[in-house]
Amino acid sequence: MIISGAAKVTGFEPGFSFGQIGETFPDSAYLWLRLLPTIAGTLLPIVIFLLALELGMSKVGATGTGLLVVFESALLVQSRFMLLDAFLLLFGFGAWWLYARYRNTEGFGYLIAAAVLGGLAVSVKWTGATFLGMIGLLELVNIIRTYSIRRLVALALLVAIPAILYFSIFALHFALLQKPGPGDAFMTPAFREHRLSSLGQFIELNTEMYRANARLTATHPYSSSWYTWPFMLRPIYYWNSGIAKIYLLGNPVVWWASTFGIFYVLLSTLGTRNKILYLISGAYLVNLLPFIGIDRAMFLYHYFIALIIAIIALAYLIDHLKSRTKVFAGLIALAVISFIFFAPLTYGKPELPQEQFNHRVWLKSWL
Repeated sequence: MIISGAAKVTGFEPGFSFGQIGETFPDSAYLWLRLLPTIAGTLLPIVIFLLALELGMSKVGATGTGLLVVFESALLVQSRFMLLDAFLLLFGFGAWWLYARYRNTEGFGYLIAAAVLGGLAVSVKWTGATFLGMIGLLELVNIIRTYSIRRLVALALLVAIPAILYFSIFALHFALLQKPGPGDAFMTPAFREHRLSSLGQFIELNTEMYRANARLTATHPYSSSWYTWPFMLRPIYYWNSGIAKIYLLGNPVVWWASTFGIFYVLLSTLGTRNKILYLISGAYLVNLLPFIGIDRAMFLYHYFIALIIAIIALAYLIDHLKSRTKVFAGLIALAVISFIFFAPLTYGKPELPQEQFNHRVWLKSWL
């Protein structure tokens, strides 16, 4: 609906299909559909910078965190197309930042804003519920530790606002889409004929969405298992045109360094009372381990939330070193060099001869 809204405002009229990868479009009007995902991806590093500050990092550490997100190639690729992950990440981490701001200032407006963004995150993809889940769990711990009416009201708002927002978005969806479409084949006659109330339509559509996901059994050559994601063993071949290619391939320096960082943090929590390390570890596990029980084909982009948390973990560790400025400078310099080296596979330009492409395939599983 966000992308469709941008298309409506800019006067975009669909005149071709997006069903064939690599096809040449008749004009550049499709770029309007990429506008908002690109803006969301551009704003994400700023939100991560602000979140890092609220987690107690220095300005050097927060800047380093944001720059590592800037030069993470897979996040860039995903935000350059008509895809939803940039919205999910912006809304979700925006919710965490505003909630952290609320915890540090007790400003109730920040809590309400966090609930709104959390509701938007789960409205984009159900995986966005992990953002709200972590926030709700932290607030529940607050209630247990320091019971007050204010805390109860805060928890109630964190439940009510996202629920109302989620339902309202579907109600708007039903109001705007009155004509039949290919999705009607999955719905009951009552749904197709509009006899059902908005609540009835909401329940039926969400139930069918769940069933549709549960029925997904098809395999995919670029799917990957959850335990391979921290090591970036299987990227996704997104696009090709002759010898030009685009891969959903992360920046190896950022990706693998962040994996080291989060693994170190996970081990460190066994012998520390550092609340931030517990928070980072819990958030990472909550966003990775649920994929264990999912049988459908999964892909590297399902790791994006956990990836950013891993980057925060790495930056948090570096920020507590005496030579943090030098370490950040060295790491970011390596990240920039790696980013430039893999840029042809990020942007699809310039076209790479086979020999140069082979130099960028560091693992056989990347092919």
